[in-house]
Amino acid sequence: MGFLLVMKAELVRGLIIMRRYWFRTLTGMVVGYTMLAGLIYAVMNAGQSDAASGLAEKMGNPEGAITWALGFIIGMFAFGIIGMFTMGLQQMAQNGQLEQLCMSPHGLVTNFMARATVGSVSSILTSSFMVWLLAKTFGSTLHFYPLPTILLLALTFANLLGFGFMVGGLVLVFKQTGQVAVIIRLGLFALAVAATDKIAAWPPFARWFAHALPITDAAICLKYVLIQGQYMPVVDAQGAAVLDAAGAPLTRFVSVFAHPSFSFYFLVANCVVWTLLGITCFRVMETWSRSKGTLGAY
Repeated sequence: MGFLLVMKAELVRGLIIMRRYWFRTLTGMVVGYTMLAGLIYAVMNAGQSDAASGLAEKMGNPEGAITWALGFIIGMFAFGIIGMFTMGLQQMAQNGQLEQLCMSPHGLVTNFMARATVGSVSSILTSSFMVWLLAKTFGSTLHFYPLPTILLLALTFANLLGFGFMVGGLVLVFKQTGQVAVIIRLGLFALAVAATDKIAAWPPFARWFAHALPITDAAICLKYVLIQGQYMPVVDAQGAAVLDAAGAPLTRFVSVFAHPSFSFYFLVANCVVWTLLGITCFRVMETWSRSKGTLGAY
């Protein structure tokens, strides 16, 4: 009940800010779309260097371009949530908001969960519109399966929220974690852009390390559902693609829940582990910081 009350308050606060600063919201979406579209167009037409040619080859078709854009937006989503628990905590401590939240009867965890939920729903709505607009711009097709899409978004948010709580707990204790926090956020961002089901070919250590991070399997599953439409190429016994009479690769429908990479189940396991570990770590670190009297000292 307390969580719903706090979330309602955060929702009202967010709507007031959005209405008051509507121009900032609108220009943010326009600038974000323009930058992404311009970058995709530039890379698709690049070819002056080997690196540019390799990236242009991956993005030289509408599906490749929108896959890259979706990974970019998923990375920005992770970047924002983790930033809420790093830079956000530091800013709240410096302007006195953190101590006020500590005096709330609902506690820091409930307040941060409500704030992150409202902010993430708003980010998902604006990002969905941006991805749809980019798909229309470059002639790609987005597939929307209500149940898998909503479930994957919820699991992605819960996964990142738990990881964010763990990082936030470290911020409560070690205070100035700027460089480490930036490296973590950039690493998750890069992994969201690069993650595909081809990580099965990575060395075992790198593969398991990638699966353990909160964004890898979320990005793989979302790209598979939204871009590929849950269709996989048909291959023969030697692993070569089977072609139809017209020379096009044959595909078959494979639900994300039955994908041979098991990315969905890695995502569920990660969600459980990171959520429990993150909230537990945050509570322990908060208690330790309170006992030392350094909760609001930055």
